[in-house]
Amino acid sequence: MSDHPPIASAPDAEARRARLGVAGLFTVNGLGYPSVVPWLPAIKDNLELSNAALGTAIATMPLGALLTGMLAGPLIARFGSGRTAVVCGLLSAWMLPVVALAPNWWVLAAALFVIGSADTWADSAMNAHGLRVQRRYGRSIINTFHAVWSIAAVTGGLLGSAAIGLGVPLLLHLVGTAVALTAVSLASSRMLLSGPEHAERADGHTLDGSRLRPTARALGLVAALGALLMLAGAVEDAAASWGGVYLLDEIGAASFLAGLPFMACQAMMTLGRLVGDRLTDAFGAVAVARTGLLLSAAGLGGALLLPGVATAVVGFALCGLGVATLFPLTLAAAGEVPGVRSGDGVAAVSWLARLGFLAFPPVVGLVADAVSLRAGLVLVPAAALVAACLAWSLRPQQPAGGG
Repeated sequence: MSDHPPIASAPDAEARRARLGVAGLFTVNGLGYPSVVPWLPAIKDNLELSNAALGTAIATMPLGALLTGMLAGPLIARFGSGRTAVVCGLLSAWMLPVVALAPNWWVLAAALFVIGSADTWADSAMNAHGLRVQRRYGRSIINTFHAVWSIAAVTGGLLGSAAIGLGVPLLLHLVGTAVALTAVSLASSRMLLSGPEHAERADGHTLDGSRLRPTARALGLVAALGALLMLAGAVEDAAASWGGVYLLDEIGAASFLAGLPFMACQAMMTLGRLVGDRLTDAFGAVAVARTGLLLSAAGLGGALLLPGVATAVVGFALCGLGVATLFPLTLAAAGEVPGVRSGDGVAAVSWLARLGFLAFPPVVGLVADAVSLRAGLVLVPAAALVAACLAWSLRPQQPAGGG
């Protein structure tokens, strides 16, 4: 089967409205928690937390995502992807004031746990609904949604920093953010697609039963996509987890340069997502993903061979550019596995990706402690190369019995 999406006529007004609605969902998901991040030092001081206590509280977010993430599939099947995304977005938004009001570690940790759970449910649901809209378009649009998420996340961080700089109280800022996100969520809910969850899929009539039994081939494909996204997540996370530490400890750069690898990575990732749909339509998902992963491997691998401030920043930037399309394309492929409901496929692969985000940084750290951080970071281009070998799993699949 061709690696390219089918060509369709111009989308109708309902599809165009739904595309705007899904963009709103991605905005809500991207802007929420990043609005809290600049406030974390103040929250730490207000609650008189140690570094370990704050870190443990923050860790309840991925813990919540991992413990509850697989509930996303049943929620989407029961309530629909649009409704699930909207409700989970509202839940996450109104946990922000709870973070501001938290009187102790336990309440803070509980609020972050709920945010982590709601985030993973909303993530699966909004991607599943985005796939419904993409099918109506007949061409790739999923990368643009993820670009919106990236821009919203940066905006959330900037708004939080601006609020601190202007002396806005924490509670006022987070209540205001929750109100704004509620308005966007409610507006988006009126634009989403109606009808059965799998109405746009060729095999949709077989996916609404309560007793689905995916084939071994389908389960193997979901596993391959999950492994691909785990490895891509390890590459994407490298700049955030280790970029600054590498510059300061291995290169000996000045401390004010520590944020450059992460900023360069995020900027190039956003750029890659903005052009990702056109590249996918032109060359296909497999070619775009494989080329990007090889670019990531070459970029950071070259930076490790030629250590320096400039090469490190460029290397991490190429990591971001190379994996920019991996999350959108892999989640899109997971939502199209024949015999697997879109919500179930997206939820399973997304859950595996979060497991990779949690597991990979400690492995790099162990190698760094035993040898050096430069040696530990070799695992990142190695992960990109292995992921490139799994890019075949992104090829569009033909439903059983399809022509």
